[in-house]
Amino acid sequence: MDRKDIRILVIDDEPIMADSLKQNLSEEGYRVDTASSGAEAIELFDTAGHHLAICDIQLPDMDGIEVLRHMKDTHPATEVIVVTGYGTVDRAIVATKAGAFWFLEKPFEYEVLQKLVEKALERQELIAETDTMRQRLTTRTEYFNIIGGSKQMQTIYETIESVAKADANVLIVGESGTGKELIANAIHYNSLRAKKPFIKVNCAALPKELIESELFGHTKGAFTGAHADKDGLIQHAAGGSLMLDEIAEMPVELQPKLLRVLQERSYRKIGSEKTHAVDFRLICSTNRPPADAIRDGMLRDDLFYRISTITIHVPPLRERAEDIQLLAEHFLKMYARKYQRPITSISQAAYQRLFAHTWPGNVRELQNVIERAVLLAKGSKIEPVDLPFDNGSLPEKVGGGVAWDVPPNMTLEEIEKLVIEKTLQRTGGNKQAAANLLGIYRPRLYSKIRKYNIDISALTAQQT
Repeated sequence: MDRKDIRILVIDDEPIMADSLKQNLSEEGYRVDTASSGAEAIELFDTAGHHLAICDIQLPDMDGIEVLRHMKDTHPATEVIVVTGYGTVDRAIVATKAGAFWFLEKPFEYEVLQKLVEKALERQELIAETDTMRQRLTTRTEYFNIIGGSKQMQTIYETIESVAKADANVLIVGESGTGKELIANAIHYNSLRAKKPFIKVNCAALPKELIESELFGHTKGAFTGAHADKDGLIQHAAGGSLMLDEIAEMPVELQPKLLRVLQERSYRKIGSEKTHAVDFRLICSTNRPPADAIRDGMLRDDLFYRISTITIHVPPLRERAEDIQLLAEHFLKMYARKYQRPITSISQAAYQRLFAHTWPGNVRELQNVIERAVLLAKGSKIEPVDLPFDNGSLPEKVGGGVAWDVPPNMTLEEIEKLVIEKTLQRTGGNKQAAANLLGIYRPRLYSKIRKYNIDISALTAQQT
């Protein structure tokens, strides 16, 4: 912050001291006010909210500690330097406990105070930057092209940042269309391997007889049709990352070979006895719950333990409904720009249709729906007729599968209030459980309850 924007309040009943400090600090470029009593200081401070105060502890009408406490109570970010001509250790302790930045005894050289002022303002700026950073990290709505501001997505962002720089194997678990590949991208491109190759293999898309050759490569003549030596995708990923999408679809007989690669960090091409060392970071994904895949014999448990050092569970869209609007607006802008269509918004009625849908295809389905709507819309807004849903009232699933209808012509705020009320009913008024089901932090739920004046006791009484 520029010094001319920083306001300092000098509180001292000695006119010579107050005027001297004001002159020196003003010459430094600060905006300075002075007060000769506690009452005057509090009045000035409450009006201007100074960044820093220099307060004498001996004032004619009250103890300077009282002024200090008032300033810290009303504006905690304000730094206060306490000065006194009657310094004692006890008073210094009291001032520090009340939130003083420093306790300075008179007489003192201005240069000493000047350095304290600079340090106090540096500390204030650092705290403000830290708070801003924390706020930004906990309220992100987009991260490496992943869209979502819900509590579940914030947790995923934090996990990515925690593990990206390490080389630990990562398993991403989630239904089809939830964005597992985007999360894999974020891990790789936020890692130390970001400038190296990122090779992706869809285990479900490759024919069973080809997947081994694709992964490990082969030598000329290793099998019919092998007319030349070929490097496998594992080798292409050297130094970078390898993503095995739908790992549970990899042939079970091939899984021990992959496990050996992970254990020994080496492999052999089909038809070769030569061992090749390889260095890559493995990221896997699956749309099957791992426990089910292991039980059904599709995924070896020893391989699962090796690939799941870190497991990231991606919630389906129906469990983070608060992200629907963010995603819809993102896709609207993207496709309006791509197709050069003058579509600028989504109507309230269309949002009702979007919120009422259960999204079995998750984010991918929502993306396709918005792309279609952008192409079909007649005006500047997407309307219900542009959406591929029944125009009647659609069931919504809230709070673990409770079905209910969204009444027509509701505003977004009315829909949000209704969703919260239905979820609280489902949880019997348990706010923590409701927050978990809604995918938001509990304090945010509390603020929504206050905003909409929701009577929880009345809601739960309706169930009895």
